[in-house]
Amino acid sequence: MNKEEIKGILPHREPMLLLDEVELKGDEAAGRLTIKGDEFFLQGHFPGNPVVPGVIQCEMLAQNCCVLFADELRAGGTPFYTSLDKVRFKRPVRPGDTVELRCKVTRARGPFRFCEGTASVGGEVCCTASMSFALVDGGKVSAGQGSAAAPAGSPASAAPAPTSAANPENRR
Repeated sequence: MNKEEIKGILPHREPMLLLDEVELKGDEAAGRLTIKGDEFFLQGHFPGNPVVPGVIQCEMLAQNCCVLFADELRAGGTPFYTSLDKVRFKRPVRPGDTVELRCKVTRARGPFRFCEGTASVGGEVCCTASMSFALVDGGKVSAGQGSAAAPAGSPASAAPAPTSAANPENRR
């Protein structure tokens, strides 16, 4: 898939669309992004020594994973991160590097998808991560599974704190 085809699946747009192309290989998404050097996230990170921030590498992996949810996303779902675990950075990513991304879904439960991903440059691993996502439709977790991933500002995120003795707010 080229960038325009990816836009038919993902809700991301420039400058946050961080994939140049993706190929589905069985149950795996193999994506690619070439770092040109003029990206917004390199401005000031770091002057004279540009390095792609780790959080951007994680976002590259996330977008690559989400291509695997194409059917749900085309039906109006939006993927929200619910966890990012076991993240390891092994090598810096710099302008001129082409980042190869490989991701797969390891399990699914209701609206939640659990994935593993690896980013590499020239066969050398840059970043690995375990991730999970909730597929959200209209501000609500799809399939009636609760509100664990309610977007900020939604009624579910504004619920009052519990009134137990364990709540620090009750110890005044």
